[in-house]
Amino acid sequence: MTDQETPKRPADDAEAPPSPEFHPYHHPAAGWGAAKSVSRFLLRERELVDGPRAIQKMNHEGDGFDCPGCAWPDDLKGLRLDICENGVKHVTWEMTHKRVGPAFFAAHTVGELSTWSDAKLEDQGRLTHPMVYDADSDTYVPISWAKAFALIGDTLRGLDHPAQAAYYTSGRLGNEATFLYQLMARELGTNNLPDCSNMCHEASGRALQASLGTGKGTVDLKDWEVTDALFIIGVNAASNAPRMLTALAEAHKRGTRIVHINPLVEAAATRAIIPHDFADMALFRSTPTSTLNLQPRIGGDMALLRGMAKAVLTESDSDPKALDREFIERHTTGFDAYRALCESTPWQEIERQSGVSRAKIREAARIYCEADRSIFSWCLGLTQHEHGVDTVREIVNLLLLRGNLGREGAGPSPVRGHSNVQGNRTCGIDHRPSPDFLDRLAAACGIDPPRAHGLDTVGTIEAMHQGKVKVFVGMGGNFALAAPDTPYTAEGLRNCELTVQVSTKLNRSHLVHGRQALILPCLGRTEKDVQEAGVQSTSVEDSMSMVHLSVGMKRPASRHLLSEPAIIAGMARAALPDSSTPWEWYVEDYDRIRDTMARALDGFEDFNRRVRLPLGFRICQPARELVFHTPSQRAEFATAELTDVVPKAGMLKLGTMRSHDQWNTTIYSDNDRYRGIKNLRTLIFMNPADMRDRGLELFDEVDITSTAKDGTTRSVYRYKAIPYDLPRGCATGYMPEMNVLCAIGDYSTQSDQPLMKNLNVTVRPTGSGTGT
Repeated sequence: MTDQETPKRPADDAEAPPSPEFHPYHHPAAGWGAAKSVSRFLLRERELVDGPRAIQKMNHEGDGFDCPGCAWPDDLKGLRLDICENGVKHVTWEMTHKRVGPAFFAAHTVGELSTWSDAKLEDQGRLTHPMVYDADSDTYVPISWAKAFALIGDTLRGLDHPAQAAYYTSGRLGNEATFLYQLMARELGTNNLPDCSNMCHEASGRALQASLGTGKGTVDLKDWEVTDALFIIGVNAASNAPRMLTALAEAHKRGTRIVHINPLVEAAATRAIIPHDFADMALFRSTPTSTLNLQPRIGGDMALLRGMAKAVLTESDSDPKALDREFIERHTTGFDAYRALCESTPWQEIERQSGVSRAKIREAARIYCEADRSIFSWCLGLTQHEHGVDTVREIVNLLLLRGNLGREGAGPSPVRGHSNVQGNRTCGIDHRPSPDFLDRLAAACGIDPPRAHGLDTVGTIEAMHQGKVKVFVGMGGNFALAAPDTPYTAEGLRNCELTVQVSTKLNRSHLVHGRQALILPCLGRTEKDVQEAGVQSTSVEDSMSMVHLSVGMKRPASRHLLSEPAIIAGMARAALPDSSTPWEWYVEDYDRIRDTMARALDGFEDFNRRVRLPLGFRICQPARELVFHTPSQRAEFATAELTDVVPKAGMLKLGTMRSHDQWNTTIYSDNDRYRGIKNLRTLIFMNPADMRDRGLELFDEVDITSTAKDGTTRSVYRYKAIPYDLPRGCATGYMPEMNVLCAIGDYSTQSDQPLMKNLNVTVRPTGSGTGT
């Protein structure tokens, strides 16, 4: 059993924490609420000059920098305020004037810092010097870059096997650094390249690859502008992809029908005021962002989608236009088996598993049938389940029924939550690389890359526990908090010989470290990267496969910072002293990296020229051209049976999520404006009837226990219960606090993703001693 108490306030915070508040949110998304929030944040961070100046450069073509937040595409029409509330917060958080240097570390032991909250840790400011852990004093002390690289190189060369090291990547790493990072790992001899996709959209990639022969969506923003219907599934756009609100509002004004499918009716699924629409802001005029809202139970999306397909097929009996029969015959395989499966699935079971009535599902199906062109867009609400791959394939099934592929305004559109997580995968961060990719890499770089599959995130944590992975390198992110089973992950990290964290700010992963540990501070995306050839640019890829350049505009936070490519090159040269790869030459001018990428990566031909075109370039998606790299050379219908997602008696299905005032594991405050929460994070949202069954009222304290597949349990204590509009049997709460409830063994057998949104829990009043 793993237990975790509610986090305590740091001992040096003398004043009592403010009382929690809950006021249900009934206002439009964005608008003046977002503007006020941004103003307060800029004032709090004392960035009233540099903050607005940076905003003028964010997501701008040519001389601007890409927002390091979400991966929503940049506006195609040159919008000068293509920004959002959370993007401004993210950039301001990076540009803070606060600094964490040698004096700070000398004054605080790791033991002391470990008692601080995660928000307090990151709020200390930007890291300024490379630091190494000193066990005798339990502090980090300064180390030169040369000695830091030598420590890494000596340790890596001393391993018995290259696979005893793992190289983690978060979504903040630019394409050029990504390419060098995977090249280093593979030249060293391993495909141990875990990344945040392993926890987020792995299911999407595997499903799309199996159904269409491509691991990405096929649509772009132009398609969003002309589609007749949008189906938004498992997405909290107002917080996680706020710039999507513009697309939703504009679509509604054009007459596009918009269906939101989510256990929670989030703010983005109601109305919005777009901040850069000055007339609407002045008149407090909001625009609807939905036509229909459906609330399936957690994990019930697949049954709902199956019900829509069943309704479409039934409609085709009387309306020959309900199906695109020519498309099905020419471009797909497996239709007859899928039709038989839908017909044999009873409505009673569809309603029971989805938690949505037949009438509501048929209403969504009517919207789909009446639309000539439809887009389905989804995020982690669909993927972090045992059957995540099957669910995404069910989306493709629906698209294929009406030929919504290979034409304008139609297709699948997954929403990536990190700024360059899709670019990371495109540029080689993949623990299961294809033979074709490795062949091109070998030819372009003159190396012999390993062919055996490497470790993903869960596999890396297990291997650290078993002593099979002895070195962990984290390129950005906050692995200790982002990963599942928090105490188990921490034990694995502490079991390493060496942990290396490349970061911009202090976080929990610096305090949960191996016997030897390094903190290597890097440039942020807002900062100028000056190398021998001058100011450098890096490229990123958004959710819709557009690749464009990003150029920082601020002076670096410290003269001791290195760029991510320079750090990777330094590690590589130290670990591979006889390598013929021109690591230092690459860092002098990133165009040289891009020239090699053009030879190694499919779709990056003539990279340096194309990335400098207006808006960059879009990587070709074969499925958009109706070219399917599947075994059948056709789009393939899937025929998975429905999974039983109804919780057992007395249990709830719990899904973790982010608050609005949070970005990934970075927590800006204890507030969640769009869900009506102030001064509270250790909470659980529950259906009011489920609360009554347990004798609970608002803010009553509860203990939450999850039961893993292997029967083991994990608990958190003294969380506060909040009544919320959720289906019965469902509950939600915040990550990373609730990651402790996700056992390391609770991962999907389809995608290997941790089941962060499919936890089986019991909730009982604190002190009751009995579970219900």
